Amino acid sequence: MALGKPDPSFTQSKRAQSNFRLALKLALVFIGILWTIFIFDAVFGLRLARLGLRPGSIPGLSGILTAPLLHGGFQHLLSNTLPMFIALTATLYLYPKSAIRVIPLIWLGSGALAWFIGRPTLHIGASGLIYGLLAYVFISGLIRSDMRSVSVSLLVGFLYGSMIWGVLPIRPHMSWEMHLTGAICGVLLAFVFRNWDRTPLLSYDWEHDDSVPEWYPESDPDDFDLPDKR
Repeated sequence: MALGKPDPSFTQSKRAQSNFRLALKLALVFIGILWTIFIFDAVFGLRLARLGLRPGSIPGLSGILTAPLLHGGFQHLLSNTLPMFIALTATLYLYPKSAIRVIPLIWLGSGALAWFIGRPTLHIGASGLIYGLLAYVFISGLIRSDMRSVSVSLLVGFLYGSMIWGVLPIRPHMSWEMHLTGAICGVLLAFVFRNWDRTPLLSYDWEHDDSVPEWYPESDPDDFDLPDKR
């Protein structure tokens, strides 16, 4: 597969730079919300973890909305902070039009699927959303033909490829169900929105030059006027 080079007039434009700064700010705002909720919960003893997802429980359905906002401790939130920042920034910057649909679909879809297949215990944390976004960015890069998307995809694979083990039930105290359902949603949505947010590619004049003569190898030489050799 030939990879196209992104058009510098697009990737280096003021609009692209502005979009990148906006993606960073939005990612930081969301990270700030997660930390604010955690600090308020710890300081005032609100015990917000009880609002997490409880698979198979009708009252636990509310966790589809709230579970990604809640964390079980400082280390839990800290371990999610950097991958969330990277995944959210990459999604918002590279795929801004689809991101406004992909992010809520992964959020709700991963929670809804986990409610059906998850163990009947409490599930909290943003890792389902993280797995979904990373899977979306990774697969989207692989199925597109521009160097920028593929480069980010390879970077995500290098940084977080080992997270694939998190979708397996190998750690009893980890919500592998949220990881798995988030990854499934991210992969499916990468194909659904594969034609969205296409990066303009650099093209050359000769690629559109109609003056280049065409060659017809199937033509009969008698069809042409050849010079008299006498």
